[in-house]
Amino acid sequence: MEKYFEILKNSYYGYFNYLWSEITHFHWENYFYGLIVVSLIVWGLELVFPWRKNQKIFRKDFWLDTFYMFFNFFLLNLIILIFLSNATAELFNDFLGFVGLKISDFQILDLDALPFGLGLLIFFLVTDFVQWNTHRLLHYSPFLWNFHKLHHSVKEMGFAAHLRYHWMEPVVYKSILYIPLAILGGFNVESVAIIHFSALAIGHLNHANLGWDYGILKYIFNNPKMHIWHHAKVLPENAQYGVNFGISLSVWDYLFKTNHIPHNGRDIELGFDGDEKFPSNFIAQELYPIKTKE
Repeated sequence: MEKYFEILKNSYYGYFNYLWSEITHFHWENYFYGLIVVSLIVWGLELVFPWRKNQKIFRKDFWLDTFYMFFNFFLLNLIILIFLSNATAELFNDFLGFVGLKISDFQILDLDALPFGLGLLIFFLVTDFVQWNTHRLLHYSPFLWNFHKLHHSVKEMGFAAHLRYHWMEPVVYKSILYIPLAILGGFNVESVAIIHFSALAIGHLNHANLGWDYGILKYIFNNPKMHIWHHAKVLPENAQYGVNFGISLSVWDYLFKTNHIPHNGRDIELGFDGDEKFPSNFIAQELYPIKTKE
């Protein structure tokens, strides 16, 4: 028990110092200012090339979603995620030790031993495919869907809607990613930063008020014209759990036949069945899954 108290203390102390350092020191892989820069660039694109021209600059829930951006990317880590991640990793290592194993026994590939570009590509493909499957799970599981509804409560798409999600979601994503990342092994700080900012930029663009599909690249990369159908309130009869689950890549949806773009979706209604009863403020939204039973 004392070991986990030490993990708790070090997690809070270490992440607070890290966050303060990010705010007070600018460097190329700075996650705090990186989020601000990427957000301003994509917001600027929205203003110059608006798809829904009657949508206001400060759209519905703009400031709520902006708050979610910083809460979910930084404050949530300080409150629970870093400790939970460190404690879970320690518990898993203790369990493996109990049965005579260690995490390195699972490693089948050392990304550092590969050429940088190849290792980065494998890291990107594996993480995105696992996240694509996790995203599908959030829709197919009634329990998890109750948490994921928060993301689908967006009624007007904009870049900041990308990071409107319940704090339980990263717990699910990180837990399911743990073993695949252990199998890969060897990814460095530079690789993680490149993947992080690539996914951040693609996710912002997917939710932005932009009518882009990237031409032939739409079959590889998720895009605004594709992703808006993921947020459609009315789903096709043969796909009531959802469509277009891609995170950064659309290729998984095309490969596994979950793609759906019937026509230009610029003005479709967004949300989910019964969303008129979904709470509109942060605290009530966070408590919704606890108070609501499917």
